[in-house]
Amino acid sequence: MYAIIETGGKQLKVEEGQAVYVEKLPAEAGETVTFDKVLFIGGEDVKVGTPTVEGASVTAKVVEQGREKKIVVFKFKKRKNYRRKQGHRQPYTKVTIETINA
Repeated sequence: MYAIIETGGKQLKVEEGQAVYVEKLPAEAGETVTFDKVLFIGGEDVKVGTPTVEGASVTAKVVEQGREKKIVVFKFKKRKNYRRKQGHRQPYTKVTIETINA
């Protein structure tokens, strides 16, 4: 059984036991979080939401909080002596999917 959930403005396909990286959530490592925006449940019986599936949820356990590798944002305009260099590290939350409640 799998589900498509929405979190952090993105949609993810998740299965039980899978570890996924999502946008930062306000939870500490070891806590349990619940995703209520379930858009689709697949498997033997399929449930499609309009826009979400009523009464469905996905529970997950927070493994860690972290930050991605640094990316460099470089702005440049030719012949104008304009250069700007900036770095960015996006925060994330790693969660392990425990159950899909349909």
